[in-house]
Amino acid sequence: MEPRPTLESLVVADDPATWRAAGFAVDAAGVCAVGTVRIRLVGRGPRRGIVGLALRDPRSLELDGLPVERSDEPPAAAAPHANGAVAIDHVVAMSPRLERTVDALRDAGLDLRRLREGSTPGGSARQAFFRVGEAILEVVEAPARHPVARDPDGPARPWGIAFLAQDLEATVNALGDLAGTPRDAVQPGRRIVTLERAAGLGPAIAFMSP
Repeated sequence: MEPRPTLESLVVADDPATWRAAGFAVDAAGVCAVGTVRIRLVGRGPRRGIVGLALRDPRSLELDGLPVERSDEPPAAAAPHANGAVAIDHVVAMSPRLERTVDALRDAGLDLRRLREGSTPGGSARQAFFRVGEAILEVVEAPARHPVARDPDGPARPWGIAFLAQDLEATVNALGDLAGTPRDAVQPGRRIVTLERAAGLGPAIAFMSP
C-alpha cells in the first residue's frame, strides 16, 4: 500500500528567542521539536508566520499553493516543553475555496478523515481534516472578512498551530499574561486557550487539552 504523507516540519519566520520566551525549548540551530514534528525558526523577514512545511511521501507537491517540500527526515522525539506542549494537535490552513484545496490535497495522497459544517469561534462554517502522522492538517474555508477570502482564485495559506498540552491549567499558569481565557473547543470534552498577540509569535497559536 502506498504510504500516506506525514508532517516532518514547519518553517516559521520568527526569532528563536521569541519562542523561548513563550516556554518552548529551541536548540542552537533554531529548531523547536514538539512531539514528532520540528518547527524550524528562520528569523523574521518580509513574511511572517508559517512560510513552509515539509512532508514525507507526498504523491505531489501541488497543494493548492501551500508552500511544501519533500523530506526524508525521521520523526523527532521531543520532551515536553516548559509551557506544557507535548505535540502538535493540528496545523490550520486557510483556503478561499475549500473543495479546490481538498481535491489538491487528496490528489497528493493526504488522508482526508472528515468534512465538517458548522459555526466556529473564528467565523468559518466549513473545515476539512487530514491526518498527517501525529498531527492533523485542518483546512478552513476562510470567512468572508478574512483576507484570504477576498481573492477566491488565490492560494491556500498556512495560518496557525494548535499544540496539545498535558495539563491546560498548568499551561495557562506557565504562560501568565500571555495566555487568553480558556474556553470549550469545537471538539466535545476539550478546552482551548489562545496565545496573546503580545507574545510576538507570527502564527496564530493555541493550546488544547487532551
